[in-house]
Order: sequence, then structure tokens, then C-alpha cells
Amino acid sequence: MKIGVSSLSVYKENILNNLEFFEKLDIDYFEIMHDYPNAEIDSEALSTYNLKYTLHSPMVDMNLASLNKNVQKLSIAEVKKSIDLARELNSEIVVVHPGRVPFLSKPFFKETIASSRESIKICRDYGIDLGVIVAIENMPNVDGFLYQDIFELNKLLNELEMNMTLDVAHAYTAGFMENELYFDSVKHIHLSDNNHKFDDHLSLGEGSIDFKAVIDIFTKNNYDEIYTIEVNDKESVVKSVEYLKKIQ
Repeated sequence: MKIGVSSLSVYKENILNNLEFFEKLDIDYFEIMHDYPNAEIDSEALSTYNLKYTLHSPMVDMNLASLNKNVQKLSIAEVKKSIDLARELNSEIVVVHPGRVPFLSKPFFKETIASSRESIKICRDYGIDLGVIVAIENMPNVDGFLYQDIFELNKLLNELEMNMTLDVAHAYTAGFMENELYFDSVKHIHLSDNNHKFDDHLSLGEGSIDFKAVIDIFTKNNYDEIYTIEVNDKESVVKSVEYLKKIQ
């Protein structure tokens, strides 16, 4: 099993000051939340650690589905920066959010979906040119977030010949159960726990998700990609890595 850990647990800090901690966990990958305060990061410094990297493109002030063309273009440009960094780090994966529907855009839902699709295609093509996979992430049950429905997201990605980052916890808040989560499009998986209602990012085993059932289904279908733990603090990271190694 390829185990990764997200920088969510230390996102308020300079991640370079924490990489020694993660390196000692005997994990394979570290996922960089490429956002403030780590929007500008030294790729040469990252390469000195015995870790492989994945990238999570920016989330703050971003909306690939925006009907404001300037906001849409800026959001695309920020994703492209993450793709550029991924290439520098020889990373195969950049996780991307599909966008959201602001309150006043709700009457224009079809147009918002079209804007998201257009942006995703542009990011996909840029990634292809640089040899980086853009993997679109399913969203949690939060008002306005697009593609909370994993079946709708999978349909889109099949049409665009793209891959999914399956966030198991997001799917759980949206009402999907462990036996509904497998798709051939899944190229990357995020793991954290909750109790159905909120995307709490709890340690694995602290909520009600049956992670062994999830892993068994993906193993049965020959999934051999990364499981990235995405929890709130270092203590939760340690607990979750230990939990995952026990059930694999």
C-alpha cells in the first residue's frame, strides 16, 4: 500500500519546517496544500527529503466554475502553477476542486456547470502537456459545492477521459456508503473519518467509516495508487498512519 499524508495537519505553518517529522513516519508520499502560507515553496528544498510528493491546488479564493471570467481565468492560472510545481517535483498527481455555485449564481446553475467543465478541460490539457495528471476531487455535503454526487463526477470524468481523487469522507457526508465508492476513474484517494454529517477530518477509526471495507474493495479491483491521510493535526496523523498499516 502506498501511504501519503496531507499537509493539512500543519497548513498554518511553513511545511518545510515539518518535513523531517513526516519523513520519520515511514510514509511514501506527502501532499502539499499549495496555498497560503505555502503558495510559494522551494522545490529544491523539498527534493532534499526522502519523500515523494503530490499537490493539492489552491482552494482559498478559488472557483473554477465562476461566471466572472476574470475570476475563472485567475483560478485556472493558480491550478496551472500547481501543475508546474508538480512537474518540478516529478509528481504525477495534482488534486483539483471543481468549483462552487455562489448564492446569487444559483439561478444560473447550467452556466456554472459549463464554466466548471470548461476550466477543468483547460487544466486537463495543460497537465497532459506537462505529463501531470489532474485528478478532480468529489466535494462534501456543503451548500453550493459542485459534484458532491460521485456518480455525476464519474460521468463527467469518463466523458473528459480524466481521473478522480476520491475523498472517502466527502462521499460519506454526501450519503454514499463504502460499497458504492469504487470507480475505474479513481487515481488517488483521500482518507479521514467522520460520522456522516460533517467533514470533520478526524483520525481514522474515530468516526464511523469502515476503511477496511473501502480498502478491500479497491484492492479487489487492483487499485495500486496512493491513499493520502488528510487529518487535522500531527497526533491524528500518527494515529491514522498506524491504523492504516494495521488494516491493510
